Amino acid sequence: MSSRMFQGVVHQMKDSIDRTVGVIDADGIVVACSELTCVGEHWPGAIAAISASDNGCAAFEGKTFKPLSGWGVQYDYAAFITGEDDVAASLCAMAVVTFNSAKSYYEEKHDKATFVKNIISDNILLGDIYTQAKELHFLSEAPRATFLVRQLGPADVSAIDVIQNLFPDKQSDFVISINETDIALIKQLPEGADSKDLQKIAKQISTAVTQELGIKVVIGIGTIVPHIRDLARAYKEAGVAIDVGKVFDTEKTVINYENLGIGRLIYQLPTILCQMFLQEVFKKNPIDALDQETLLTINKFFENNLNVSETARKLFVHRNTLVYRLEKIKKLTGLDLREFDDAITFKVALMVKKYLISRGIES
Repeated sequence: MSSRMFQGVVHQMKDSIDRTVGVIDADGIVVACSELTCVGEHWPGAIAAISASDNGCAAFEGKTFKPLSGWGVQYDYAAFITGEDDVAASLCAMAVVTFNSAKSYYEEKHDKATFVKNIISDNILLGDIYTQAKELHFLSEAPRATFLVRQLGPADVSAIDVIQNLFPDKQSDFVISINETDIALIKQLPEGADSKDLQKIAKQISTAVTQELGIKVVIGIGTIVPHIRDLARAYKEAGVAIDVGKVFDTEKTVINYENLGIGRLIYQLPTILCQMFLQEVFKKNPIDALDQETLLTINKFFENNLNVSETARKLFVHRNTLVYRLEKIKKLTGLDLREFDDAITFKVALMVKKYLISRGIES
């Protein structure tokens, strides 16, 4: 917090208040005062008096002290007025309101975490990004990754503290509360970092939150970006990764946007086009005509890269039994899954069906 900011407010107040007014920090150092000779003095006894006070307002050596918001949390400051009478208490309370307003404005304009939150939320113009980065001495060009941590089930407010403890460097890494369930981590990376490094970081977060709080999370990862102006895009990608993963990769707890594959494309299609696609592919019978055993066979066949022998082994059936099932699927759908093109069409159709179900549409 800039002492010059407080001193500017004091300068405006001194003509209206016929008493000495000022601000001390958490160490008892006078950082601003209408009597300039007091600036820099050390009053440790005042801190002890404030800490011992029940209502936050304390009298010490002929002065009345009252802490500003955030005392004991992030920025520790207290206002003071000469005098220990009721008038001094009232003036000090009014001074605190004024200082708090100035403090909030300063934090919004000069706090790096707020700056980053404004970027990812698209609450700042591109031109202002460059200006504020310069004012804050913020490194604009550096590889960074965005992680979106979403709590599943009842949320725990302590989750942000757990993540903050993992990444304590508040000049390079920013842990930001988005809403009740979502927390964003904007992490600066070393040159040459890749998706494997991102996966390790995400696993570290997931493990820590689960072990310390007993809650499950799903984590979306955006692409690595080289400049802060791209953080908003990376943040959106992390959100898309969670949303798409919820449809197509329900078992995964860490989802990288770069690995979404065709699911990312399907997720962006209008539902009417998806319905039309299914109707065109399954002209003979709708996809719902396939029973669970048939769908299991199809999924295992895809998992084993269309290898008949390997799929039969995994399903614990004879090779001829599997061939019979594939022929049955061909008769029902008109698609031969042993043919690459038909297999691709069927795979996409299954994903489209999943997507429609997630949207509450039964095609």
